[in-house]
Amino acid sequence: MLKKRIIPILLLKDGRLVKGINFSNYRDVGNPISSAAVYNSQQVDELIVLNIDSDSFKPLASILKELSSVCFMPLTLGGGVKSFDDAALLIAEGADKVVVNSLCYEAPDEVRKISNHFGKQALVCAIDVRYQEGQYFVFSKCGACKEFESFEQALKRRVSLGAGEILVQSIDHDGTMKGYDLNMVNYASSIVEKLPILASGGCGDYNDIKTLFLSTSADAAVCGSLFNFSDSNPIRAKSFLSNYDIPLKKV
Repeated sequence: MLKKRIIPILLLKDGRLVKGINFSNYRDVGNPISSAAVYNSQQVDELIVLNIDSDSFKPLASILKELSSVCFMPLTLGGGVKSFDDAALLIAEGADKVVVNSLCYEAPDEVRKISNHFGKQALVCAIDVRYQEGQYFVFSKCGACKEFESFEQALKRRVSLGAGEILVQSIDHDGTMKGYDLNMVNYASSIVEKLPILASGGCGDYNDIKTLFLSTSADAAVCGSLFNFSDSNPIRAKSFLSNYDIPLKKV
């Protein structure tokens, strides 16, 4: 059985680490390099860093060298990646994987090129999802642009483009710390049966991670507010989860 992952996520805005609610109302929560160094000391499985304030990947590129100097876990970077060349530069400078979302609509051939050149394991395709009028709708541009395709079509699009993993983010649950959207995760898993699903949005305590792993087939729990706004950390989370026979990497 594949081991489950706990993945902290860092959001960058104006070069600072921020956290918001429902993809808005962001507040400053610290220095991204310092936070990454702390996570490195806690032996996290992986770290996701998303740039949310720009149409350019350059804010990511500007801190990548410093990030790499304090992080010795896999680094996954995204936000503003607009071409194969952008992704290639990030990978050349130390990123293990890149995250794309809007690019799946704007330039799908560039997404395929990333997957074909670097391998599926280097490509994480994100989907930002909101529940409205009894169904799920998908968004791009950090939740600002509603796309005219179903959740199922969006998932299948990313599979066809060569995704190695799918990062499913609930806009409704983002920053609320009220638990993951389990229905969203289960639906995504039913459509994308052979790719890892990374679930993001809503984690408020260790029980939320336990519920995610015991109630869905999600491969990773992506956590932001849990580690930003409490004394929780990945080591304690893994210690808690070890009591429930959830397969995890040892710390």
